[in-house]
Amino acid sequence: MLGRYYEDFTVGDTYRHPLGRTISEADNTWFTLLTLNTNQSHFNADYAAGTPYRKLLVNSTLTVAIVTGLSVPDVSQHAFANLGWEEIRMPNPVFVGDTVYARSTVLELRESKSRPYAGIVKVSTVGFNQDGADVITWRRAMLVYKRGHGPGTA
Repeated sequence: MLGRYYEDFTVGDTYRHPLGRTISEADNTWFTLLTLNTNQSHFNADYAAGTPYRKLLVNSTLTVAIVTGLSVPDVSQHAFANLGWEEIRMPNPVFVGDTVYARSTVLELRESKSRPYAGIVKVSTVGFNQDGADVITWRRAMLVYKRGHGPGTA
């Protein structure tokens, strides 16, 4: 079974998430339309050509979604609640055709006071492109099941 339970995390551990994801124009356009983001920079090449970047910019919330997804097998496969994302930063743009990778570092662990079957895991996640440039960073906290608890455990 994929994923870590609360007991499997150690403060300071860093996980280089194994998958990368190349973002296509279709991904960007569909996500932008699905989320009703009307900023022309994401789906109008003529408009984007007049911006400082001169090309289509990937919708930043798509970048959040993809990097979160890349981290799931390592940090939240056995989470049952996200408690929040903090300090989301985008130090460099993501463009159509870029490939995004990610890594996460465990920052904090504590047992839940109200849910004895779970603990709170806090990580720092960095998404970076094919050239190694950081494109997104954040801190994220989630409730993660302890071993032997949660759906599908005996």
